[in-house]
Amino acid sequence: MSDLPFGFSSSDGRDDDRDNDKPGDSGASNNPFGAAGNPFGALGGDAGAGFDPNMLGQVFTQLGQMFSGMGMPVAGGGGTGPVNYELATRLARQQIGDFRPMLESEERAVADAVRLAELWLDEQTALPAGITATAAWTPVDWLEQTLPTWQTLCDPIAGSLEGTWQDSLPEEAKAMAGPMLPMMAGMSGMMFGTQLGQGLGHLAKDVLTSTDIGLPLAPHGTGALLPEAIARFAEGLDLPGQEIVVFLAAREAAHQRLFSGAGWLRQRLLSTVEDYARGIRLDMSGLDQLGAGLDPQELFSNPAKMEELMGQAAAFEPQTTPEQQAALARLETLLALIEGWVELTVSAALGDRIPSTAALTETMRRRRASGGPAEQTFATLIGLDLRPRKLREAADLWRKLTEAADVATRDGVWAHPDLLPDAEDLDSPAGFIDRVIGGGTGTFDDPIAELERTIAEEQRKKDDGES
Repeated sequence: MSDLPFGFSSSDGRDDDRDNDKPGDSGASNNPFGAAGNPFGALGGDAGAGFDPNMLGQVFTQLGQMFSGMGMPVAGGGGTGPVNYELATRLARQQIGDFRPMLESEERAVADAVRLAELWLDEQTALPAGITATAAWTPVDWLEQTLPTWQTLCDPIAGSLEGTWQDSLPEEAKAMAGPMLPMMAGMSGMMFGTQLGQGLGHLAKDVLTSTDIGLPLAPHGTGALLPEAIARFAEGLDLPGQEIVVFLAAREAAHQRLFSGAGWLRQRLLSTVEDYARGIRLDMSGLDQLGAGLDPQELFSNPAKMEELMGQAAAFEPQTTPEQQAALARLETLLALIEGWVELTVSAALGDRIPSTAALTETMRRRRASGGPAEQTFATLIGLDLRPRKLREAADLWRKLTEAADVATRDGVWAHPDLLPDAEDLDSPAGFIDRVIGGGTGTFDDPIAELERTIAEEQRKKDDGES
């Protein structure tokens, strides 16, 4: 085994486990963590993969509880609210399947990589380090640690869908449904919970870091890498494994600096999703066809009929309003600005030190362009298609601003949301750069001081709200 550079610890104890690997596993040298564990097929994507019948069984178990209780909440609280998170968590956990616990050597490797990345990032950004604790996560760790943020993201969307679905019912239908309406709301929560559970179960096995999809999903100050997913990611690359780990650690650290330094950013991302959710409307023109010839007794005796009905109900597509399009455009632009800043900062910090930086940067771009798990989850749950073109334009804007001014001025733009470039600025960055360095914007006289004032103001407002 070759020496591991950058202060990485050796995978002590890993060699003793090799007899447990599958026959034919190569244990490729570019695997930075050792054996990657059992691979899992993608849901509904790879040949031979499909919807797990056991998952469907859990859906119908809760459906039976709803029928028996006529809409009363399921025990444990999982059936309350617009999304059945109890069901979503169980389905996601089942889809994750078997996993191995993290080794102490992997925890040390993550901590070493983050520590080194932070030193190099200090030279390329005025934003202070945002990570106070590091972790090597299993897929289940990722699921459990990020679920609270997913709840914040999904509740407004699911709540709007549930409300507009019931509001769209004709008065005659509401009168006929009567006490069945709460049960129908429960079915809506189950359908969204089922969809969310499948998406999170798939995502948990593929994300590389806690910020892999561009959102601050982890608890504040936590920098996390997922060794099993990174090992599988590394198998397709002819690059040194340790360089891959440091590169991903630098991306995680850069994201955390941004989310920590710009205290408004997290809430702005979440509120933009809420702006989108508030305008959701459903096209219920097919409601009559859905109920035509429906025998209620058959729903109780034939689970396949209920599955068919749920599938047809899910086909009512939300209608996108101009307000929603504007919210999605703002979210897309903000995510592109985040990703572009991270890409530029990491490339500047690592480019002269890690030979594979350029290749890994392009790999991450292609990963997004090909519609990986993150993009699929966004498209399914939020309806957002983050275009790679915007990422390149955002990175180019930050690069040009750095060249025209300096790092402190560039990072000072994050002091307040009103200072950020918009979609038009991404298309034509020259005007934005002129505004920043043209001398007419007093905010940039001391961008770090302005950033500190903004953070202090956000904290004051939070404290006032709590008191």
